[in-house]
Amino acid sequence: MVQPAPDDRPAADAPLAGVTVVSLEQAVSAPMCTRTLADFGARVIKVENPKGGDFARHYDDVVNGLAAHFVWVNRGKESVTLDLKSLGGLEVLHRLLERADVLVSNLAPGATARLGVAPADLADRYPELIAVEIDGFGAGGPLSGKRAYDLLAQAESGVCAVTGQAGAPAKPGPPVADVTSGLYAALSILATLCGQQRRGGRGAAISVSLFDTMAEVMGYHLTYTRHSGVDQQPLGMSSPAVAPYGAYPTADGQTVVLGTTNDSEWQRLARELLRRPDLAEDARFRTNPDRVRHRQVLDGEIGDWCARHDLGHVQKAADAAGIGNARYNLPSEVLVHPQLTTRDRWRSIDSPVGPIPALLPPPIIAGFEPPMGAVPALGQHTNAVLTELGLSDDEITWLRVQGAIGPAYH
Repeated sequence: MVQPAPDDRPAADAPLAGVTVVSLEQAVSAPMCTRTLADFGARVIKVENPKGGDFARHYDDVVNGLAAHFVWVNRGKESVTLDLKSLGGLEVLHRLLERADVLVSNLAPGATARLGVAPADLADRYPELIAVEIDGFGAGGPLSGKRAYDLLAQAESGVCAVTGQAGAPAKPGPPVADVTSGLYAALSILATLCGQQRRGGRGAAISVSLFDTMAEVMGYHLTYTRHSGVDQQPLGMSSPAVAPYGAYPTADGQTVVLGTTNDSEWQRLARELLRRPDLAEDARFRTNPDRVRHRQVLDGEIGDWCARHDLGHVQKAADAAGIGNARYNLPSEVLVHPQLTTRDRWRSIDSPVGPIPALLPPPIIAGFEPPMGAVPALGQHTNAVLTELGLSDDEITWLRVQGAIGPAYH
């Protein structure tokens, strides 16, 4: 059963209660960063262009007219429309920054500098502000001025070369460059906030690039290649590092994923699961490097055994032998996964099109329920936030006439 989310307003005892974040964000990386902060109780004011807002709002319309990407990473935020190319819009932004603890942006290369709100521009004016920029390739390199999207960062960093099959590289399905960059940015903000508590309210300039993040994710592959001279080939659902480790069809048309990570697990898999002491004693499979070299033989033996048994039997036997295993699931099957439903991981959150389901964020903190706020409509909170900043109704109307803010939300 999908449970309703708690009141949209973060509790006073939330980990980030009292922290205000202003975000100039698009797509996934910065929105993932700020949604993570909102999940911990920060107030997030999302500044959007009056002409359409965050372009991720328009990727599709599958969520009763809303876009799935936008719904995923924008709950719990307030949407304020500002034309930052207008003097009025830029002035309102600075009034927001006067009260903010954090500014997050992932605009096109050079955009914040042209607006005069790059971290270097803000350091003197807002000495306590944490200014975070997420970009594609990081400053100071030959690619620094290029636009970068998730796929481009994955391709440039080698991620696609180790995904898929040999001769058929692939992009991982989820936007891992965007997500991990957003999470690294959120982690950097949290670390800086902790530092401020110890050393006083000094601000900081933080930069996170999709390329650097993906290079970090590629750590194992890069280390292996540096010291071996070998570019490892992608192995689908297997791993170049360990064997046996992969997906195997079962007799009932399902797919089981089995994995070992050390020699003792291999011995249990061979002796207790496959009932093959001959494999356990075979010198070709004595160590993990041996098994990696003879992966094809092992996969054939394990695949033959799995093909003779139903998924339930394979998983029960693997559990009894202490062998890690999983069922290969489609997204539609994950939606009703008992590990999520039994543990009450779904909530109902509000949106411009009514209540919609959303997963709780991964961290479980004893005594804290994430606020799981509503997905905002474009400009929904403009009037309320500007009034809070001290602008009168006449001033707000004048900004609207000038085009500095978007139409009134109804």
